[in-house]
Amino acid sequence: MALLPCGVHFRTYRGDRAYFHTKYQWACFIAFLILLFTFPLWVGIRYVAMFNVTAIYIIAVVGLQITSGYTGQTNLGQSAFMGMGAFVCASLSTNLNLPFWLTIPAGGLGAAIFGALFGIPALRIKGFYLALTTIAAQIIFPILIMALPEKLAGGAIGLQMNPARLGPITFDSDVSMYYMFMIVMVVMVYFAFNLVRTRVGRVFVAIRDNDIAAEIMGVNLFYYKTLAFFIGAFYAGVAGGLWAYHLRYVGADQFTIYMSIWFVGMIIVGGLGSILGAIFGTIFLRILQELIMYVGPLLVNFFPNMGDAQMWYASMNIVLGGVIILFLIYEPHGLAHRWNIVKTNYRVWPFPYL
Repeated sequence: MALLPCGVHFRTYRGDRAYFHTKYQWACFIAFLILLFTFPLWVGIRYVAMFNVTAIYIIAVVGLQITSGYTGQTNLGQSAFMGMGAFVCASLSTNLNLPFWLTIPAGGLGAAIFGALFGIPALRIKGFYLALTTIAAQIIFPILIMALPEKLAGGAIGLQMNPARLGPITFDSDVSMYYMFMIVMVVMVYFAFNLVRTRVGRVFVAIRDNDIAAEIMGVNLFYYKTLAFFIGAFYAGVAGGLWAYHLRYVGADQFTIYMSIWFVGMIIVGGLGSILGAIFGTIFLRILQELIMYVGPLLVNFFPNMGDAQMWYASMNIVLGGVIILFLIYEPHGLAHRWNIVKTNYRVWPFPYL
């Protein structure tokens, strides 16, 4: 745990558990919120669109962090749960013309039920075998979508959607969707931060550390392991609903196992067992992806004999995979751990021996 600023002490447990302990920390947080709300005013539209996708990924990865990072349940099916939320959201919006503030939570609930079904085997299996079970979700998901009536799920064609609306406001541009996605992301991350500090969050950590000891202490493993998948898939479903409104089209081929693997890579880079780590890892890999896409055409001009832009884009997976391997070797606790070290060094400077 990072050291507190000099002179800061607590008289109550509530003060000890607060996120912000000084006026300076509150000022920095308010300044960050102002920066977040004014972001589209001082950057180009390309960066706004980049943030929109990043916000969607952050919600999905935070949900995966709850399932895998805090509860220790290996999950390689987060993309399938995200897809289920997207299709539920799109179907309700297209067929029943429901508003987005109903379809997005409904998509999260549909994904949560789908995810909980694959969380049930977690009572008996773990590790590699649980990973295979969640991979089954990726296989079953497109088959299930194709088997549903075309009116509900669109079949092989997919579903087209109208933009989200709130009264006279239509979220049909990157800037308008930015505020919609940003607000949903802030709310979901807020609940995740508070969830892991509750009794449920402490039970999740106890299961991750030693599920047998947790059961001896009275923890209902079946309930809490299933609940971890339920909550993690709910986050993925909400992310899927936002994804549906972002593209205004959903198809089963959008939600692949590769996306699930990159979600796992994001929590590895950011740090397992940290909501802040999930955010750091998502932002880091998303920026790296954008850099590779930007550098690709430049490399084609410099090295025309090495292949076209598609070849350089394909190498993105090699680069990202190499980054994950480097983090596993040299920084296994992720960026969140490095952030805590930086904070501690700043607070004890110039007395490094403390």
